[in-house]
Amino acid sequence: MFEADWRTFDDTEVMAQRVASYVESLVRSAIAARGSATLALAGGKTPVPAFRELAEARLDWSDVTLLPTDDRLVAADDPLSNVGLIRQCFDRTGASIMALTDASDSDPVEAGNRADARLGELDWPLDLVWLGIGEDGHTASILPGPDFETALTTSRRACWVVPDPLPKEAPVARVTLTRAALLSTHTLIVTLTGARKRAVIERAIADGSRATSAIGRVLADTPMPVVLFWSP
Repeated sequence: MFEADWRTFDDTEVMAQRVASYVESLVRSAIAARGSATLALAGGKTPVPAFRELAEARLDWSDVTLLPTDDRLVAADDPLSNVGLIRQCFDRTGASIMALTDASDSDPVEAGNRADARLGELDWPLDLVWLGIGEDGHTASILPGPDFETALTTSRRACWVVPDPLPKEAPVARVTLTRAALLSTHTLIVTLTGARKRAVIERAIADGSRATSAIGRVLADTPMPVVLFWSP
């Protein structure tokens, strides 16, 4: 079982500040050690306050590459786009922002193949993978459906996902970093809020290799400590 390092905060504002400070320190260390930093960032609403705090940091942003852990097959200016969210928060910093998909990606299989090829351009392992979770236990876009096991077992770095059923809040196909890619990182963090999500991840941790949720399967037997930031 991996080592879970819980960081608990009374409110989301304080958590956002601490997460941003943690990531800022990590980026500084990566640039000092390797000359650059590459971060895969979670989608969703939970990390946005921390993104905004981090974007204010006085870093050598020209040495930083940001990409989403997953994205939906939508235009970058669509509210469902994760790379669009990253651009909104970090465009003015001067960081390089890498998209997993582009406007021409309409076929999930082709989109997944192109995303996998794009990821081959990066230096691995990444410096940070930042995950979130859903109340159903999904992480990145590793969602129930015909592509669930592939995303968890393939040696590829990215694959297509067509959830079944399609989530009501975002009923579109996706591409996602696979478990292999998510774990190819120097540091792994998870940010989450609310009692329900904490219960989901605590159960997943307890189940270990027997976990059935995506977050449990990703974290099971993870060789590195995982820092989990949580607030009610």
